[in-house]
Amino acid sequence: MPAATGRRGRPRAYSDVAMETGLMLRLAFGRPWRQTEGLLGSIADLLGLELPVPDHTTLSRRSAGLGVATALRKAKGPVHVVIDSTGLKVVGAGEWLREKHGGKPHRTWRKLHLAVDPGNGEILASELTTTDDGDASLVGPPLEQIDRPISAVLADGVYDGEPTYRSVTDHTPDAAVVIPPRSTAVLSAKVDTDPTQRDRHIQWIANHGRLGWQRAVGYGKRSLVEVAVFRYKALIGRSLRARSLPAQKVEATAGCKVINIMTDLGMPVSRRIA
Repeated sequence: MPAATGRRGRPRAYSDVAMETGLMLRLAFGRPWRQTEGLLGSIADLLGLELPVPDHTTLSRRSAGLGVATALRKAKGPVHVVIDSTGLKVVGAGEWLREKHGGKPHRTWRKLHLAVDPGNGEILASELTTTDDGDASLVGPPLEQIDRPISAVLADGVYDGEPTYRSVTDHTPDAAVVIPPRSTAVLSAKVDTDPTQRDRHIQWIANHGRLGWQRAVGYGKRSLVEVAVFRYKALIGRSLRARSLPAQKVEATAGCKVINIMTDLGMPVSRRIA
């Protein structure tokens, strides 16, 4: 019998931790909700626990409103952050109609933005948005999830723009922003008196070339976020199962947490031999 909460209505029989566990197991093993319900029951039986497990309907309904934190480690000190985005397909009625009747259905896509620590591969933050939003305007939400100082932010050219620089400065005023300016980028009006970071990037590229700039600023670290994107799509999948955008946000965040747990268990150690 659930304990009284003092609120109206029937108290919840299962905690948010139980819902989050079910959601993460579903994503880790790629199972539907009914099979996830059976998996939870089997785990309880193996542990010798006489505990009721949430049914698939409860898991589906409750998981849509969870608050899931992506990052696991709570290390202190400034951190390098590498940001990138990828597209995830929404699985819905259109896919079922295509499989049954053929034809070309209308497909819906979402964009997943990841902020990764290149030092250990941890996904520090994530943000799922529609494809209507520009990348440069969406740097702020992931950075707000990082409760540590940032030493530098690396991203590719699609994030070049004033919104990105402003979001980084609002989080950590002295953080470096390492983003290649567009080929059509121009210097700011105050370049002679108070040049911005972007001005210095433009001038360096003009004097030394784009490859020279990449070597000088250590831009090669940006490729490590692509490893995190590949890891997400290989382990969690290239599509979202939830139907509503709020539920899809929870699903994507839980998927990132699953990746972090796997990464925390151990990463391969590679050494160059030739």
